[in-house]
Amino acid sequence: MNQFDRAGVVFSQSPRKVLIAEDEEAHLFLTQEALKINQLPHKLYAVTNGEELMDYLYHRANYSNREIYPDPDLILLDINMPRKNGFEALAEIKADPNLASIPVVMLSTSKRQEDRIKAETLKVDLFIVKPLTFDVWVDAIKAISIYWQQ
Repeated sequence: MNQFDRAGVVFSQSPRKVLIAEDEEAHLFLTQEALKINQLPHKLYAVTNGEELMDYLYHRANYSNREIYPDPDLILLDINMPRKNGFEALAEIKADPNLASIPVVMLSTSKRQEDRIKAETLKVDLFIVKPLTFDVWVDAIKAISIYWQQ
């Protein structure tokens, strides 16, 4: 059993729309691979910074077509992004009654307690430090998926 296993969880295979805000192409690729390895049927949509994230969520600019860019069921949010960081985007999401109910998982390479506290103050749903190994990342993605399938 790994650190992300949850006893007694029944995993639903229903597809979910996951929006990831991640500026590191390698981290995005690893997330896509983790979904494949776990055989999770989720559709992954990606933006590379906080401004694009908000444009996507408000269906502005390049993201106005809701069929191509549907409302997400879950947001995976990096902290360190250009143009608008994860904390700024999280604050905006949680302040908007139309967006606040979307679960947000903040992903960070930072192990600083101040970052976790700031994220919790801004009402993040879950804060995860990005693991150093791919196998642990695969387990983390599976655990996130299981948690929000309940």
